[in-house]
Amino acid sequence: MDDFITVCKYMDIALKEARKAAEDSAKDVPVGCIIVNKKGEIIGRGRNTRCLHGSVLGHAEINALEEAKNNTGSYLLEGAVMFVTLEPCPMCAGAIAASRVSEVYYGADNVENGACGTIHNILYPHTRVYGGIKAEESKNLLRSFFASIRKGGNY
Repeated sequence: MDDFITVCKYMDIALKEARKAAEDSAKDVPVGCIIVNKKGEIIGRGRNTRCLHGSVLGHAEINALEEAKNNTGSYLLEGAVMFVTLEPCPMCAGAIAASRVSEVYYGADNVENGACGTIHNILYPHTRVYGGIKAEESKNLLRSFFASIRKGGNY
């Protein structure tokens, strides 16, 4: 995906998904994700739902991959592009690799558990990865969430 304006547009949609995570549950880390097919159509959306649904698998990327599979009829998503507000963890990167997503654009670096080059590098060389897209907006959502936790929120 060569057009930076289009990349930013899709990342804005992923940021909306992250905000929905915060609205759905005060406990879920606000991470959002969308998957776009070769035609530019959104085929999967996801946000963190671990606390909301009580599942360790409730990561934004996993939820978006599941929706994309349901919408396309296949878990193989060659040519698809993922936009996610936080660098994927090792579990999500493994699922991304298995689904054959072609490109991943992410916002904030995951300095504790990033699997796209920050800590681990699971997707290289098969999936092209671009970090730092709308990173400040992504970081601000995360900062606000963790600040509320420190002020006595339930987590």
